[in-house]
Amino acid sequence: MSCRLRRRPSVRALGPRLTRRRRPRRCVDPESLTVSSEKRWRLRLGSDGREHRHDDDFRRRYWICSPGGGPMGTIAVDTWPVGVGAVRISSLYVHPVARRQGLASAALDMVYDACRAEGLHGFRLDTYWTWQPTVRYYLGRGLWVTSWKHALGLARLSYLPRYEVRENEEGEVTFLVADAEGKLVPLLVAGSDGGRLRLRETERYRRMREERDAVRVYARSTLALHLAVRGRPLVRGEEERAKAHWSCDIGEPEGLAYKIGVFERVAREGGWRVESPYGGLSAV
Repeated sequence: MSCRLRRRPSVRALGPRLTRRRRPRRCVDPESLTVSSEKRWRLRLGSDGREHRHDDDFRRRYWICSPGGGPMGTIAVDTWPVGVGAVRISSLYVHPVARRQGLASAALDMVYDACRAEGLHGFRLDTYWTWQPTVRYYLGRGLWVTSWKHALGLARLSYLPRYEVRENEEGEVTFLVADAEGKLVPLLVAGSDGGRLRLRETERYRRMREERDAVRVYARSTLALHLAVRGRPLVRGEEERAKAHWSCDIGEPEGLAYKIGVFERVAREGGWRVESPYGGLSAV
């Protein structure tokens, strides 16, 4: 489905001044908000519903509009490249009543096409591990995992080819990438044994060690996140577990396992509801 992007000003909620008396902090989980509870919070926060223009030289904000309809979502796109020729996307949101209609996908495709037309490689975005539906959506879109330092960093870049993740009847998960002719070639195969990850590199992947290829680095991290959303083991053994902190930015699956523990602990301490593929168990 196609969509239209329309410039929008930022929206600022104006509320009453806080008193000096400290009140117990109450966490609001947006996934649990109903229409009536959302209305109550808007009244309590004192939002007057007006739009306030905010000029920002580094970011442009847009409405996502359905064909022939009004605004159904938002997206923001940086005006300056980050990293190696990519722009950053933020504030991607589609109203629940308009989801599963292809609006978000169309908006992402539109931004990517615009980046390529300007000579850039594509876009990057961040999301949170505890936002499981969002994480699964981006993985389903074929985005590569390029970081997990502060959040999950994902990207669509021209030098990272199309990939697929396939699972066979024995539960093995294979990570494949498209070669120059478009043929899918396996790079990594992951299984589990006794609660441990068994990760096997194909001959094609081993030959990439001397190439310093971004595909080799990000294939490992992208497969790790695909395993994580399935609740699969991410730790191969005690030796790899001890080195997990070396991969706190990106790299080995044990690094992601460590960061998942951090992400979930911080969310719980903040009062957020955490629904993890690992249940009450640790990914490490």
